[in-house]
Amino acid sequence: MNADSSVVTWQAELAVDSRCTLGEGPQWDAVNKRLYWCDILEKRLHWLSPASGESGLFQLDHMVSLATPLEDGGLLLVGEDRLCRFDPTNGNVEAFCDFETDNPVTRSNDARVDRHGSLWLSTMGKHAEKNAGSLYRLHRGKLTQLRTGLTIPNAICFSADGHFAWFTDTVTGVVMRWALDSEGWPEGEPHPWADFSSTLGNPDGAVVDSEGCLWLALWGAGQVVRLNHEGEVIGRVQLPVSQPSCSAFADTDLQTLYITTAQEGFSAEQLAQEPTAGSLYVVETGIKGLADPLLRLE
Repeated sequence: MNADSSVVTWQAELAVDSRCTLGEGPQWDAVNKRLYWCDILEKRLHWLSPASGESGLFQLDHMVSLATPLEDGGLLLVGEDRLCRFDPTNGNVEAFCDFETDNPVTRSNDARVDRHGSLWLSTMGKHAEKNAGSLYRLHRGKLTQLRTGLTIPNAICFSADGHFAWFTDTVTGVVMRWALDSEGWPEGEPHPWADFSSTLGNPDGAVVDSEGCLWLALWGAGQVVRLNHEGEVIGRVQLPVSQPSCSAFADTDLQTLYITTAQEGFSAEQLAQEPTAGSLYVVETGIKGLADPLLRLE
């Protein structure tokens, strides 16, 4: 770690040579001390036990973008057009609810549990069709649409006090901040918070740390940037691959940042230049993350 012009920088290292086509949705399961992440396009759910270094994967029958721990045990899979309970001890999948089943154009994309134990999730076109995506909230078992007309909705995350949500439509280059009421529902319209439209890389997944700073993956730039409360870059994680997608704090002290990456759209030449693209990367930040609440379905 070193400082350059007041911006702290770190170098990420390879954690698991998983080489996902589209690695996404890193999620720490604090109860079982496992990190989960998805390869959306290959329909795979990967896992890592940091204490032992053991890793593995589940092959699924549909695209999944997040596996998040449930309050009553097991995981909830955010799938392309459905939410399912998943038992990682035996691989059993149980349907919970569907969404956008009448729209074959879309699939799930970004998702994260808010401070109230409710799940926010987004959809997008399978080929990034313009304005095909939406944003939803699953609160106590009921799925509510919050926003439509999005192209690549990403960067869903929440302040520790539950007063704000962040998200972006990646194609705009702008991260938005949205005020929330006491029950975690949006109030009014979201407002621009951080603008990356004229910089290298496009805003992708994000996570908030215990100091209220946001760690944002910049797809195409090979970086995860740390933003302060005003949306200014105060830290930068450099990766040896160009397409980081999202990050999550994990391990017992929540100071280890894991970063998913992708090789989607790569030519043979690009793969030769970035042979471990799509793999899971790690960096010891020395900064504590923010524990995600367990998802409540009732």
